Amino acid sequence: MNKFEKVKRTDDGTIPCRATRYSAGYDLYASEDIIIPSLMEAIKNLDKRYDTTVNFNLADLALALKSHFGFRPTLVPTGIKVKLESDCFLSISARSSLPYKNLLIVANAPGIIDADYYNNLDNEGEIFIQLLNLSPYDAIIKKGDKLAQGVIERYYKVDDDEMEINLERTGGFGSTGD
Repeated sequence: MNKFEKVKRTDDGTIPCRATRYSAGYDLYASEDIIIPSLMEAIKNLDKRYDTTVNFNLADLALALKSHFGFRPTLVPTGIKVKLESDCFLSISARSSLPYKNLLIVANAPGIIDADYYNNLDNEGEIFIQLLNLSPYDAIIKKGDKLAQGVIERYYKVDDDEMEINLERTGGFGSTGD
């Protein structure tokens, strides 16, 4: 059985629900106020330090933003987790109004929450939404804002499936590789 639950660290999580009878996605909400810094502002600051017009590719840009400014997608907590059947995952995408109205995008869209993420030791399986702000100004997310939608999907394995690493999950967000 698939089921959403609140995490223990906060009572501020809103259990996701579908907005209409035929909605495929469950709306995911921010569990706290948070500021999403402007990517454009970070790039303007970078332009002041580097000559980005000469031999400066996207990998250089990403590295410079991360290493010199600490800029990366913002993890917005939801205060919820999801218990999934072993052959299911939760796919996370932006609500259609998020980029259209606010110039915010889900950075890793679609985000994938595996069944074994539930109750992991690092963060109890709390779902976070990775957001990037494409506007020229910092974005303010308020507790209770709808940010994304999660769709529970079933997946299939190939007949000769062999896991690359035959281990159980030992961590939380981003723990299964680089």
